[in-house]
Order: sequence, then structure tokens, then C-alpha cells
Amino acid sequence: MTSKEIRDLAPAEITTKLRETREQLLQLRLRRQTGQVEKTHELRTLRKDVARLETILRQKQTQTPVAA
Repeated sequence: MTSKEIRDLAPAEITTKLRETREQLLQLRLRRQTGQVEKTHELRTLRKDVARLETILRQKQTQTPVAA
């Protein structure tokens, strides 16, 4: 995902997408350990996607102050 696509999402959607991406990364790591991964570059792209999602989620959380 590009950062522009992520910025268009709501924070709840970003959280869901982050959870899904982390799950994909975990599954890919497990498959790599057993030698079943052919496209090893996917590990890097998933790690970067997780970083993008976390960064943009954090930016959105700091922009909107919580009314307590």
C-alpha cells in the first residue's frame, strides 16, 4: 500500500489493516523457516507496510486530541 492510500483510511481501518499485515508477515516468516517461500522480497515489503501503517496511525492519533 502506498502512504496516500493509507492516509485516506479511517484510524479503525488502519488498525484492522495493520493487524492483517502483521498476520501475513508472521505466516510468511513461518513458511520461510520451512523453506516454502519463493518470493522472499515479500518479507521486506510487508515489514515496510507495517511501518507505514504504524507511522500514519500515530500521526492521525496525535493530530486529533482526545477529548476527556
